Amino acid sequence: MAEGRAQFAKRIELLGRKHRKLKHGYVTRDGRDGLISILPKRARRGFSMTGLYLIVLVFFGFKAFTLAAIGPVTYNERLSRLNNGSSFEQIGAKMMAIDPVTDALAGLTRPVMR
Repeated sequence: MAEGRAQFAKRIELLGRKHRKLKHGYVTRDGRDGLISILPKRARRGFSMTGLYLIVLVFFGFKAFTLAAIGPVTYNERLSRLNNGSSFEQIGAKMMAIDPVTDALAGLTRPVMR
């Protein structure tokens, strides 16, 4: 009787472990013999490169839109005011400086803005 109870407890523990693995999603696979297997999805670790690309794209898009909207003369005047500010503002001015990518994107959006 004790042996049956130990086997039952072991089976329950294995089912609990399998359930914990599958709670974050699963995929089904068909085997060569026609048996359908359910496997846990692999956990994604780390930072998504797609998210990083999206952040960079939005940043350059914002810079280009701002440059096209207010013009390069006003844009540079505002950057020079930032350069005279605190260290945080100076870092922002360096990040918002006109670069070739921003200039090219602003050139594309300038006709649409006018």
